[in-house]
Amino acid sequence: MPKGDYSDEFEIDARVEDEGTEPEVEDVEASAETRIKKLKDELAQVKKEKQENMDGWQRAKADYVNLLKRSEVDAKNAREAGVTKAVEALLPAYDAIERAKEHGDIPEGFQAIVKQLEAAFGSLGLVAVGELGEAFDPNLHEAYGQDAVDDKAKDDTVTAVLEKGWKQGDRVIRPAKVRVGHFA
Repeated sequence: MPKGDYSDEFEIDARVEDEGTEPEVEDVEASAETRIKKLKDELAQVKKEKQENMDGWQRAKADYVNLLKRSEVDAKNAREAGVTKAVEALLPAYDAIERAKEHGDIPEGFQAIVKQLEAAFGSLGLVAVGELGEAFDPNLHEAYGQDAVDDKAKDDTVTAVLEKGWKQGDRVIRPAKVRVGHFA
C-alpha cells in the first residue's frame, strides 16, 4: 500500500453508513492497530532515509572541506616552487656579480643591481644563509674544507663563505658553501 493511503479508515466509516449500525469495537481497534503499525513502519522508513541523506550530506561536506584545504596547500606549494625556480635561475648572475664585487672589479651601477636583487629576494621571503662566525649547520651549510683555529670557541664555526646560501621559510633553496673551523 502506498504511503499516505489510509483507506481502512474510510472502510469502517463506509460500513457504518451502509449497515446503519455501529462497527464492532474489535473491528475499530484492529483497524486502528493496523493504521498505527503502517504509520510506525512509514516513520521508521522515513527516519532511515533521513539518516542516509544526512550521512551522505556530511560525507560530501567533509570531502568539500578537504578539497579546499588541499587546494590551499597545492597553491602554496606551487607558489613556493615557482619562487624557487625563479631564484635558482637568478642566483648564478647574482653570484657572478658578488664575486666581481669581492675583487673590486665591479662598476658602481652593478652594486645597485645587487641591492635590487637582494631586495627582490627579500620580498619573496628569501633569507641569505652563511655568515662568518656562525655555527656550522649541515642543514644550512655545505662544508668545502676545514681551517685550523686556535680558539676552542671557534670550533665548528664558519671561517669562510665561498658562496651564500638561500632559504625560504624552513626550506633551504641552496645551502651556503663554507669552510669550517677545526680546533686541534
